Order: sequence, then structure tokens, then C-alpha cells
Amino acid sequence: MRAIAEILSTVTYRPDPRGSDLPTCPVCADTMVAAEASAYLTDNVISYLWTCDTCGYGFVTKHSAKRFACN
Repeated sequence: MRAIAEILSTVTYRPDPRGSDLPTCPVCADTMVAAEASAYLTDNVISYLWTCDTCGYGFVTKHSAKRFACN
């Protein structure tokens, strides 16, 4: 009689960093998938407008874009 064993990994799953950085609504805690609008501000800063599909709450986030140097 054969025995089949399953080996489970002890390494915890780490989701894609982009996927884990999605904002959640501060009112209803629903996860936002895509920004409603974006705008390029000065000094490599990008502003995103988020609106919750569940409750309608809106907020803005700002992110600084890094410059890449080409050889």
C-alpha cells in the first residue's frame, strides 16, 4: 500500500507589491482598484483621485515618482 504525503511550504505568500498597496476606503474599508482620475503636479508628484464604489466617499493621494538615469 502506497502513502502519498503533501509537503506544505513554510514560506508565507507575499502578494505583488502593487496589489498590496491598493488604498482602502476610510469609511467602509472597501478596497479600491483604480483611481478615478490622476494629475501630474510639479517635482515628479502625481496626484490620484479615489472614489469608493460602495459608499461614494472620495479622497486624494499623492505619490512621488522616482527619476531613472539612463546610461
